[in-house]
Amino acid sequence: MDKNDVLYEDNHLLIINKKAGQLSQGDKTKDDSLLELGKAYIKKHYNKPGDVFLGLPHRLDRPVSGAIILCRTSKALTRMNKLIADRELVKVYHALVLNKPKDQQGRLESYLRKNRVKNKVDSFNSPQKDAKKAILTYQFLKQIGKYFLIEIKLETGRPHQIRVQLNDMGCPILGDLKYFNQSPLSDKSIGLHARELSFIHPVKKNPINIIAPYPTTIYWRNS
Repeated sequence: MDKNDVLYEDNHLLIINKKAGQLSQGDKTKDDSLLELGKAYIKKHYNKPGDVFLGLPHRLDRPVSGAIILCRTSKALTRMNKLIADRELVKVYHALVLNKPKDQQGRLESYLRKNRVKNKVDSFNSPQKDAKKAILTYQFLKQIGKYFLIEIKLETGRPHQIRVQLNDMGCPILGDLKYFNQSPLSDKSIGLHARELSFIHPVKKNPINIIAPYPTTIYWRNS
């Protein structure tokens, strides 16, 4: 990770444009995570000796790119967690999908439940045991070659929510093998990018609006 990956930084926050394929935090693969790369960045650029605190108030799936917030202090992390719990962090995603949506814009509501056996999320049209309500709104933006660009705003933040709900409406995300049978992209990414974050700074109290540039891969080049 280098300076070019940093979208915003101050004494409280570090906001990164995550590359597709990077882990948000460590897992059993032992691959480098954004959390560890962020700590290394702070140690290097701020000459911090010893351990560096860095908290992760939200995550992005490994094959997803885009803006992600890291907190440099426990105070910022606690307050950022509250902002998210109170739905005061506005997240906007852009998705490249295989089919054009029937409607120019719309609202999707379903109930999602983790399927730990299949390591994916199951979707239901009505309430089910252990399933959580998931809501998003979407707007069709434009066609890019063979694909279609959709903007998504989350009202809830469930695991795999966008991936599942877009697939349910007949618009599977480019490269998302977990939810639609298709050929993988060469870099194993999927066409989902955390495009924009808007919130009130948890410590300074000023408005923050972050727009993450698209990946440089051929799929996003004309976006």
